[in-house]
Amino acid sequence: MSGFSDHFSGMARAYQSFRPHYSPELFQLLADLAPSRERAWDCGAGGGQAARGLFDHFDQVIASDASYAQILTCRNPGLDRLCCLAEVVPLKDHCVDLVTVAQALHWFDRDRFYAEVRRILRPGGVIAVWTYQLLSISPEIDPLLRRLHTETLGGDWPPERAMVEQGYANLDFPFSELSLAAPSMWANWDLQAVMGYLSTWSAVSRYRLRVGQDPLPALERELSKRWPSNAEKLPVTWQLAMRVGRV
Repeated sequence: MSGFSDHFSGMARAYQSFRPHYSPELFQLLADLAPSRERAWDCGAGGGQAARGLFDHFDQVIASDASYAQILTCRNPGLDRLCCLAEVVPLKDHCVDLVTVAQALHWFDRDRFYAEVRRILRPGGVIAVWTYQLLSISPEIDPLLRRLHTETLGGDWPPERAMVEQGYANLDFPFSELSLAAPSMWANWDLQAVMGYLSTWSAVSRYRLRVGQDPLPALERELSKRWPSNAEKLPVTWQLAMRVGRV
């Protein structure tokens, strides 16, 4: 698909299995801001973590992704799915109350996407975009995760990732901005779930191709020495950085 840099189709199943889910509180807050509860569009939906969260609040939820492999995994009874670019979406003018983009806006051509948002949102409609950075587990484990992220994989992150590291703070966002405190994201994971999640990082795939070696087995051996037991679940948290605006 022209204009689409696909970092994720090869990891579609892993995304579905290992990416964390968002707090129900987040979707309640967004639904309360929308002018009505008729229709929400989740763009760059991936495995559907955000789209499913919208289901309790809107009559219709549309999930779109430019990756056919990703959108195939985005399944929920009643969910409408589109395989299309974020910048060219087959939706009518002014038909959507809420647009969400979860951990994906940094991949878009934002000027063109924002034009589509203005076309598709109803007057008073809301756009919410968010990202999350490095997971946190404990003072004993977090330094190993930071070393993987910053030192081992430092040169393998795509350049768009810099916006994630900045928490979207410097992101161009040409909407009437609203103040909304984003709730944290959390999970209870064992070591295997953490390793599965790390395997979905785009930089891990790029490192494997560049070096010809997987960086995760050595990390797993180190983590296992600090994990109470491989089967024990520990709390995992991510801080969300969010921008919310109204047209």
